[in-house]
Amino acid sequence: MRNYQLQDLHDWAERASAMAQEFGLDCFPQEFEICDHEQMLGYMSYSGMPSHYPHWSYGKQFEKQKTMYDYGVSGLPYEMVINSNPCLAYLMRDNSLLLQVLTIAHVYGHNDFFKNNFTFAHTQPEYVLPSFKMHADRIRGYVEDPGIGIERVEAMIDAAHALSLQCRRNMQIKRSSPDQVREQIIRNYEREAGDNYDEDELRRRLRHNPPAPEENLLEFIRDNNPELAEWQRDIISIVVAQTRYFIPQMETKIMNEGWASYWHHTIMSSLDLPQDMHMEFLVRHAQVLRPHPGGLNPYHLGYKVLNAIRIWYDGAIDEKTLRPDEHSLFVKMREDFERRDAIPFDTRDVSGTQKLFQVREADRDKSFLRQYLTPAIMEDLNLFEFEHRRNHRGQRVGMVTNTSNTEGWRHVKESLLANIGTESLPVIKIEDAGFDGVGTLLLRHYSDGRELEASYAQYTLKYVKQLWHRAVRLEAIIAGKETAFTVDMEGKLDTKQRKAA
Repeated sequence: MRNYQLQDLHDWAERASAMAQEFGLDCFPQEFEICDHEQMLGYMSYSGMPSHYPHWSYGKQFEKQKTMYDYGVSGLPYEMVINSNPCLAYLMRDNSLLLQVLTIAHVYGHNDFFKNNFTFAHTQPEYVLPSFKMHADRIRGYVEDPGIGIERVEAMIDAAHALSLQCRRNMQIKRSSPDQVREQIIRNYEREAGDNYDEDELRRRLRHNPPAPEENLLEFIRDNNPELAEWQRDIISIVVAQTRYFIPQMETKIMNEGWASYWHHTIMSSLDLPQDMHMEFLVRHAQVLRPHPGGLNPYHLGYKVLNAIRIWYDGAIDEKTLRPDEHSLFVKMREDFERRDAIPFDTRDVSGTQKLFQVREADRDKSFLRQYLTPAIMEDLNLFEFEHRRNHRGQRVGMVTNTSNTEGWRHVKESLLANIGTESLPVIKIEDAGFDGVGTLLLRHYSDGRELEASYAQYTLKYVKQLWHRAVRLEAIIAGKETAFTVDMEGKLDTKQRKAA
């Protein structure tokens, strides 16, 4: 039940904002919107956006979330924050005053992260809300067009959604232009051919489309299928643009939530809360950071690693500044480096807080955890690797295969790194848009040791065919065999396998 007035929220938000600035957070202007549970469910279905293009999947998501909420199976988030300028956040109307203040402090952490982390540099936050509204208007225009209609629009969006994450995941890696790729092909061929230089062979290589394996499936199909109508190209462009907006959030989930949790704790601890609010704060903070049995809580993991970084750098300057529990972790980390030959952090003369701001700007989840998730921190978090295997009776049983307090910590860490953000998604690239000389689109799975799920691959391949309008072939290694999935011009699926070379 609410125990505050709107002016109370405004006053506490002002105090939290001032404290955030005092600690050095650099934020966009912040706006808050108070909503009820129905509105929050709607925003959740639209990934936080106040405006979004219509599609049946969002209605399905709303009904699923509402049903789970109504039956008490799941709750609602304390807040939702949009990477926009000004930054927009939603607060639940019925939360207590303390929970609202904690949420506001948490939001300022997200706001700072969105503004300063390198992965968000391309997102143009000042145009985010207008562009999503413009996309929604364009899609509704196609739905209402009697020559197009809702069925064709939704079928197009279905196919685009199925392939939307088959794209470049790290947007900050500069992409070579086709001309630059061809120049590199010429240099490589001249170097390898030597005295056997063949002009015809070089021309053949330069005609290859794409000139190098292409990971942006939707963009390539949009730009290379002349049979697509303009409205179809536009829908693909809209899905591509919105995917590019959301990928940085997928790639920094652990850092982003850990950063917001670290700063909500720091800000709230500095606000001189009344005793009753302070007790509730301790409970709420523990609820946010509690470990999730059988899974990972990104708030907990991100907070722990960030706090360990601060402890290490502050301790390297002066161990006496650390609390007893912090000093204990510092000693374990130092012993760890000596005992297990782990690489220590860079120990230049910077404070823990200064290092945190450097990390916030320059890392994403994979680099963050690869560099800073040390064995001592993993042991403190009690991380372990769990797999399903068949026992001697052929039954699938769950078992712990590696733990962090043994040499198996390396396997635990690599398993974690392989399953965060977009790392769990298969990498599929276009090899040839004219395979067999008849316009067949050749795709290849670039495996990291994990195999494709054949049923998903076959289902998704039909969406590729729907967009390409010609035959599609996907090559992969499955169960140790070279496997080729083909969807022909009529949409018939065929699978062939042979022993891998």
